[in-house]
Amino acid sequence: MTEIGKNSVTFFTVDESCEGQRIDNFLARLLKGVPKSHLYRILRGGEVRVDKKRVDATHRLQLGEIVRIPPVRVAAPEAKIGVAPVEIKLAGAVIYEDDAMLALNKPAGMAVHGGSGISRGVIEQLRMERPLAKFLELAHRLDRETSGVLLVGKKRSALTKLHDMMRENHMRKRYLMLVKGKWQDQKRRVVLSLVKTNLANGEKRVSVGEGGQHSETIFFLKQRLGEYTLLEAELVTGRTHQLRVQLAHLGYPILGDDKYGDFALNKQLQKQGLKRMFLHSAETTLRHPLTEEPLKLVAPLPHDLEKYLEMLRTQHAQAV
Repeated sequence: MTEIGKNSVTFFTVDESCEGQRIDNFLARLLKGVPKSHLYRILRGGEVRVDKKRVDATHRLQLGEIVRIPPVRVAAPEAKIGVAPVEIKLAGAVIYEDDAMLALNKPAGMAVHGGSGISRGVIEQLRMERPLAKFLELAHRLDRETSGVLLVGKKRSALTKLHDMMRENHMRKRYLMLVKGKWQDQKRRVVLSLVKTNLANGEKRVSVGEGGQHSETIFFLKQRLGEYTLLEAELVTGRTHQLRVQLAHLGYPILGDDKYGDFALNKQLQKQGLKRMFLHSAETTLRHPLTEEPLKLVAPLPHDLEKYLEMLRTQHAQAV
């Protein structure tokens, strides 16, 4: 067990890293390991004060306010049984960085955050590698097996603006994927309603159905390679598993997709060298969240996917 303030009251001055944040969320991030029920209890009891005044859980912190935090015992994180420690270092994955934000080329196989048996995700790893960083928060998510451009806010003001741009569709995201089947259209706009379902084991699944969330993607034909097709996708909306579900529903599952794909084919592909899902966030175009400077963030196709693609191209050229 460790203790905040070593049995004494701790005072924090609100800076830009936590300005605008709700006090309950601020405490949850600061006091990792403390049950939320206890955090709300010390808030209700007036043990947490802002500028010497009692506040409720919805209070949003203002620049310069002084937060009083009582001594709180914090449970040390429990070791995750059966989960190997993350060996990937992210220092070499940075493709853009300034004082406001950074962009990573996220490796495949690494979740964006820990939880559900995962000891450490991208954001935890990043914070571990940068212990002096005051603020590091994910601007969005990528599936664990998806590689490519991932945005992280280094200032709350930048993070809020990035969220606004995504919500208002002022950010252009392009993905590359290899799918089963012979895609015909050079350009095709796909609009489908997606429904989320929680399975008994806690796993989330998405399917096409009435009454779900509107999803929209523009697909572009890049190259036909025998029984497979290389596609580029531009997201119009950013729903959970959007590309994977849309393509599977249309009859063009992404190669290597272990949730919505062709499972029998995936086993064959593993023997041929494709060990993961062929889905990569290749490019994100936006205006800088604070300066409005145009940014084009490009993540090269990972070596394993490039190698498999070249093998298919060679086979296809020989067959023709």
